[in-house]
Amino acid sequence: MSAILMHRWRNRLTHVLIFAGTGEGPSIALALLEAGHRVSVSVVSAAASRAYEGMPLDALQVGPFPSPESISDYLAARAVSHVVDATHPFAMTISTELRSACFGSNLPLMRFERPDHAVFEGSVLETVGDLAGCALSGHRLLLAVGARQLAAAATAARLAGARVHARVLPTPEAIRLAGLAGLCGEQLAVLRPASGERTGGLEAALCRRWQITDVLCRQSGGSADQVWSELSSTGSVRLWKLKRPNPMPNVEVVHSVNQLCRRLDAHVNGPEPGAHHGG
Repeated sequence: MSAILMHRWRNRLTHVLIFAGTGEGPSIALALLEAGHRVSVSVVSAAASRAYEGMPLDALQVGPFPSPESISDYLAARAVSHVVDATHPFAMTISTELRSACFGSNLPLMRFERPDHAVFEGSVLETVGDLAGCALSGHRLLLAVGARQLAAAATAARLAGARVHARVLPTPEAIRLAGLAGLCGEQLAVLRPASGERTGGLEAALCRRWQITDVLCRQSGGSADQVWSELSSTGSVRLWKLKRPNPMPNVEVVHSVNQLCRRLDAHVNGPEPGAHHGG
């Protein structure tokens, strides 16, 4: 049996479950499939599941798990050997539950963490409440954070003297939460990040329409973070970022699909002589 076939045969002994909540999920799944691993994917919504159509997955789990115990039961029922946490960096509840389930089941867990875009000194906030202490009097602030954080962010921004606008996802829950934060009508834009004919075009148009001077986004490393980072680099707005939560303790972190594949190979086959498995 050739070395390549042996490598793929050995990899088929692994069953990797990816908890996907970011745009990198499909590329991670494809890379692991091409490397010969058995792959299953868990996503929260039917809309997110469409990105995996046509992939030869073992299973595609759609919808949140009802409890931490149900995650452990699923891992055991599917004979999962490795878990990849590729959820959104601010989705701390599921990351905490995955850590507990994997540690309890003695399964390797790896966190896929996207690299951050440029940040400026003094522009990263620990919490949305820190907006209250920022120099925003008379400024026009656009909130581009999660809908669940809108109320606290809007309250803090108003305390700082800012006039507040927001951009939310086109979902009933996001719009409802924006209303509870006192954001509606001309103060609110409903759209998907980085959509439109030109990436960042809608965001730039919003800033011009509302004469935005400052933007608050999350330090997510994703497409929305990139759009706002690039927009702020032109000097047209000042960008504030809500600090990304720290990784779960004692969880291995990888920062690229290639690094993830190398680390999985090391878990399964042991490190190759002279191989480098760092970032």
